[in-house]
Amino acid sequence: MIRFVIVTGMSGAGRGSVLRMLEDMGYFCVDNLPVRLIPKLTKAFLEERNSIDRVALGIDIRNQQGLSELGDIVDGMKENGYHYEILFLEADSAVLIKRYKETRRNHPLALQGRVDKAIEAERRELAAIKKKADYILDTSHMLIRDLKQEIDKIFLDTDEYENFFVTLLTFGFKYGIPEDSDLVFDVRFLPNPYYIPELKNLTGNDREVYEYVMTTKQATVFLEQLYEMVKFLIPNYIIEGKNQMVISIGCTGGKHRSVSLANALFERMKALPYGLKVEHRDIKKDIVRKGGV
Repeated sequence: MIRFVIVTGMSGAGRGSVLRMLEDMGYFCVDNLPVRLIPKLTKAFLEERNSIDRVALGIDIRNQQGLSELGDIVDGMKENGYHYEILFLEADSAVLIKRYKETRRNHPLALQGRVDKAIEAERRELAAIKKKADYILDTSHMLIRDLKQEIDKIFLDTDEYENFFVTLLTFGFKYGIPEDSDLVFDVRFLPNPYYIPELKNLTGNDREVYEYVMTTKQATVFLEQLYEMVKFLIPNYIIEGKNQMVISIGCTGGKHRSVSLANALFERMKALPYGLKVEHRDIKKDIVRKGGV
């Protein structure tokens, strides 16, 4: 079953931000769709239900003629078995005026007139659809992270954060730190298998190297503390509005110690409610060089 959400409300109350948040949750978002096209779009999405299961439509005062019909159209859709949820975003007039002054944008109804009069007119126009709203959020005193928390409460299907994705990325410092890193950890303090002849040409994906690195006290303590820190940080990153994190773990060549540690961290993190993958960026670079000699 497709979940349909209509995001509407006062201009400047955060509709665009909410649509971006829903898009990050996997919603197919369409902004400022003409109201009369909603039934046709609904039918089209239902025909594509195998690939799209969440849809969010942004409707604002620019749809002025259609707004008067929105209530009847939604009622008709529900009567035909198509359920819509309406999220209405509200804010105090003084706050909206301040936001327009700070962004120097024009209110859709202001044209050459005063913003305060346009806001009053918009509030009257939207009164009917506000009464039909399933959720009303007053964003007057919300930061983006506060708004994100409220949207998560309403639209995440579970209490967990399955839409957050973590990449564990290993690298060699001699090849440079990955530019997309959110967190970088240096594990060159761990014993180096490179200096053990029988381990030198293996990698952290091989059991012998993994056990050599991860059975040391330094690796055991570091893994436990790194896991606890990451487990603490991720929910706080989510509160700030992030939907993904790249944790980069580096050693000299990106082949032995970093790979072993990242693989161990991956095993620890698999039980957490996040998307997770491990990627070894530089693991083959030394091998390629030797093959070319």
